[in-house]
Amino acid sequence: MSRLKERLFATPLDTVITLVCLAVIVRLCVPLVEWVLINATWNGTSREACKSDGACWVFIRARFGQFMYGQYPVPLRWRVDFAGALMVLTAGLLSWRGLPSRRWFALASVTILPLVGLWLLHGGLGIPVVESREWGGLMLTMVLTVYAGLIAVPLGILLAMGRRSRLPLIRFASVVFIEFWRGVPIITVIFLASLLLPLIMPAGFDVDKLARAILGLAFVVAAYMAEAVRGGLQALPEGQAEAAQALGLGYWRIQRMIVLPQALRIALPAMTNEFISLFKSTTLVLIVSLFDLLGIAQAALADPNWVGMNMEAYVFAGAIYWFACFGMSQWSRLREKRLQVAHGR
Repeated sequence: MSRLKERLFATPLDTVITLVCLAVIVRLCVPLVEWVLINATWNGTSREACKSDGACWVFIRARFGQFMYGQYPVPLRWRVDFAGALMVLTAGLLSWRGLPSRRWFALASVTILPLVGLWLLHGGLGIPVVESREWGGLMLTMVLTVYAGLIAVPLGILLAMGRRSRLPLIRFASVVFIEFWRGVPIITVIFLASLLLPLIMPAGFDVDKLARAILGLAFVVAAYMAEAVRGGLQALPEGQAEAAQALGLGYWRIQRMIVLPQALRIALPAMTNEFISLFKSTTLVLIVSLFDLLGIAQAALADPNWVGMNMEAYVFAGAIYWFACFGMSQWSRLREKRLQVAHGR
């Protein structure tokens, strides 16, 4: 209580500001809680069950499978669940600081696990094939985020190093790539990737629509990621690399053992921000007829049996986006604290 008094009611002005803020919060939150929880309808199978003035969560229950999996065949949805469980388990193991051979496990996770995930989701090699046009919902949002991120992070690091290279050709190519993709809107990139890639590919060679969207997102995010990493590289004193060179270390060993670990630690908040932006930018794939979580929500509203459920659809989708972005933000803060402790700060 003493801390609350000190922070909120220390002076008459603080007291007035606190009471005004409380009044605004109550005015906004009470109707919202009534609509979301108290007056909401939870049970039923059709719109006729929603008779109150609150939210009709029956709509979400009826469409929950579509929100999560899109048009993915119901009998095969266990493959999506299994792939998601593998991803969560791998992330949990990588967060365990005492994991034996953690470095090799991390390397295997970013090389083998994505291939296993594609095999589970798409099929082949003994299991039924599910075309990407049937993917959708939260599943598609996660696929776009994870696979575009796997391409964007290493590419962004290489571009950041290339932009600081002393070789004019590499530096020029990196600058052109970064400035081009940063200057084009993401929605334009996705649209052009969907239309232009089939035209420049050899005859008979087709690129899946989902792969085109992933590449478009990855290139744009890699350009922004490169600038975040470059900021971390510029924050390091030149004397460290020069001292390593004096000891006889080569360029790549200096980058791997000295420069990049420190630069990535400094750039972690900015890189997390780019991941959050990538996660939210997946909604733009609707322009090429890929129905992610928000796209599925909009498609569900076209059902004549559920016309008018806009608030429920957007609140549900918005809550998932918020919790996912908040989780990434908290993970970044936790990693920052651990890295600061590891470096004695």
